Amino acid sequence: MIVPRLIERKRDGHALDPAELRELVLAYAEGQVPDYQIASLLMAVYFRGLDRAEMNALTSAMLESGKRLDLSRLALPRIDKHSTGGVGDKVSIVLAPLIASLGVAVPMMSGRGLGHTGGTVDKLESIPGFRTALSLAEAEQQLRKIGCAMLSQTSEIVPADRKLYALRDATATVEVIPLIASSIMSKKIAESLTGLVLDIKRGSGAFLPKLDDELALAAAMIDLGGQHDVPVVALLTAMDRPLGWACGNALEIAECVEILTGGGPADLLEVILALGAEMLQLAAVCSTQAAAREMMRDAIASGKALSKLEEIIVAQGGDNRILRDLSRMPQARHRGTFEAKRDGVVQQVEPRAVGYGVIALGGGRRNMEDEIDPSVGFVLTAKPGDKVVKGQPLATIYARSASDLSAGASALEQAIVIGDTSAEPLPLVSHRVTVKGVEVIA
Repeated sequence: MIVPRLIERKRDGHALDPAELRELVLAYAEGQVPDYQIASLLMAVYFRGLDRAEMNALTSAMLESGKRLDLSRLALPRIDKHSTGGVGDKVSIVLAPLIASLGVAVPMMSGRGLGHTGGTVDKLESIPGFRTALSLAEAEQQLRKIGCAMLSQTSEIVPADRKLYALRDATATVEVIPLIASSIMSKKIAESLTGLVLDIKRGSGAFLPKLDDELALAAAMIDLGGQHDVPVVALLTAMDRPLGWACGNALEIAECVEILTGGGPADLLEVILALGAEMLQLAAVCSTQAAAREMMRDAIASGKALSKLEEIIVAQGGDNRILRDLSRMPQARHRGTFEAKRDGVVQQVEPRAVGYGVIALGGGRRNMEDEIDPSVGFVLTAKPGDKVVKGQPLATIYARSASDLSAGASALEQAIVIGDTSAEPLPLVSHRVTVKGVEVIA
């Protein structure tokens, strides 16, 4: 294997032999190929792409670079859900215990915040004592015992992806559909799943804002799942405004508790039910959307889903008392109200501006080494289409200092646009994609 020749071939638009690609990825994972050569190849892929055989070879090589969860002795169906990332997207924190409470094993491996988006791992770690850095042995034992584990990516699973992703982030080659698909699916296939549901965000706050790209990503991941005997269903959901009300780690945990106690924002609940219905049908727990939704609503109303979240928190070292006393969650020292500057209709609540506002408050990372403040963020009461009057509260800002309140207000001034007429927001769930093709839902 002569690495410069591989770079040259991809640079010139030719396909790489799957065996060569496998050898290259495994050598890189072992430290035998320098970053600068892989960076050059990634940039060539950015412009030239990967074909189906190359994408499958990359995924298989990343899988081969590490270990997998061994759930072969687990009799339950094993279903996970993955989101491509958004602002206010705390769906996983509700969905994992909800689906696990209905007899499905949920091995949920999640990530930290990336760019303007929040990360499930950061949100979970805002629960005092909660530990996401489980070993594979710990995750396997917990799944056998309570049917759910919510963990961060370990050094044991697809280490080649960890290295490649860090390099993609540093070389502006993140937003490449074959690389995104291979990265996500290598981790999910390593969980020994019997099914996977994808939540692909669309709209201005998504990493891939164009509908054609979102559908192409869904198709690529469905294809990779099929190559590795993991059935995949994808839903396209709206990210042209934040999901729910809360944006910020501890604030989002509080909103998840609200949902599991029968309250919370309607848009968040609808996305949870839509994705959960797909998970339950993939698990063959029920055969229709209506039956799945009824099961989930019953699990919430009875407290069964909340009890499962409590089991998860206790198993992973967290303070389960937060479920009855949210004041035990990290609390911001300063609060401020953001008010409408004029009468009118909310035309836009721009998620990227809100996400970067959370980062400016200290609730996200500018660099991977940054420590975050889990207490800060926003609770937004304004949604596109709402009629408002001058002086009406539109959001609460949670900050570390009085000066940070001003920074939060500046971010919201950029994010919330009030006009005389309403712009039509995207439907919450717009497309369903399976191996059979694309179904337009709304």
